[in-house]
Amino acid sequence: MKIGFIGLGNMGAPMAKNLARAGHEVIGYDMATVAVDGVWSARSASEAATDADIVVTMLPNGDILRAVAAEVIPAMKSGAVLLDCSTVDVESARAVAADAEAAGLLPLDAPVSGGIGGAAAGTLTFMVGGSEAAYKTALPLFDIMGQKAVHCGASGNGQAAKICNNMILGVTMIATCEAFALADKLGLDRQAMFDVVSTSSGYSWSMNAYCPAPGIGPQSPADNDYTPGFAAELMLKDLRLSQQAAEASDADTPLGQAATELYRTFVEDEDGKGRDFSAMLPRFEARKRG
Repeated sequence: MKIGFIGLGNMGAPMAKNLARAGHEVIGYDMATVAVDGVWSARSASEAATDADIVVTMLPNGDILRAVAAEVIPAMKSGAVLLDCSTVDVESARAVAADAEAAGLLPLDAPVSGGIGGAAAGTLTFMVGGSEAAYKTALPLFDIMGQKAVHCGASGNGQAAKICNNMILGVTMIATCEAFALADKLGLDRQAMFDVVSTSSGYSWSMNAYCPAPGIGPQSPADNDYTPGFAAELMLKDLRLSQQAAEASDADTPLGQAATELYRTFVEDEDGKGRDFSAMLPRFEARKRG
């Protein structure tokens, strides 16, 4: 396929590289000057999109997605797929999809899970919203860039799945960190805590696969001084998206709201920016009740 790839940052660059390595013709564009092995450089987003079978976007937020979509949709050929892999608000995803459909394109919103490591290794998970026809067309690309793709239904549902998943992740990481800090104060050995919780009803991904306690469980950012695998400010972004969606749909999400405020405090008022989202553990360790 001929693929236009717009947004060659920490996630986009390795994704585009994997597509080029698999034999696709990839024309990339980014506001910054970026060189990616095997990827041709375009002078604009519209140039990258011209005559492409699929245009992939990996962008920071909904406003930028809308602006890029307004530029590339008129340049794309009829029947092409506009595949947005950004994590943005549901409203922006659905607005861009409607504009793409009106122009005779096949839109997909397909935010990812797996972080920079998953992008480089080609082991991302894609949560996909859009038509079955568009999903089937893009499936070979999902197989190259990731290990799993789930078709979640209509346009916007990929973003909805990502937002709900990461709200759970933010809440469970806070609970896991709180529990370790409490265990410390009660004199419970961290390894014993892990051995009990990881095999009983407290089991979670935050505990078992991404344990926030250094030296406990599988290797995680906690073992590298909380250098980000998933930065706290990115968790804050996703939690804010969850609360924006909750407000728009009149959903009651008190734990999601509380997690959002805790990460806001951690990132904006404390030392959380630039640290992994699991660095909530040393935060709670240093704090007292009230």
